[in-house]
Amino acid sequence: MNTFLSFLSIAVLFALVLLPAVLGLARERRIDRELREAAERRHEAQPPETAGAARPFTATRRPHLRSWARI
Repeated sequence: MNTFLSFLSIAVLFALVLLPAVLGLARERRIDRELREAAERRHEAQPPETAGAARPFTATRRPHLRSWARI
């Protein structure tokens, strides 16, 4: 009986340690699925582009981060 209780206590501790990781993985998979579905809906909602149409060019600008040496 003592061996069984020791095994059971180790199994419970292992499950308690593993629980947050499993919940986080399930949450990440749900978020990925929602993002995929949103991208598919956006792709379906866009009108088809013609070959000659000009695409707007948008460049992202990064703010210049000042170095500590140039204060």
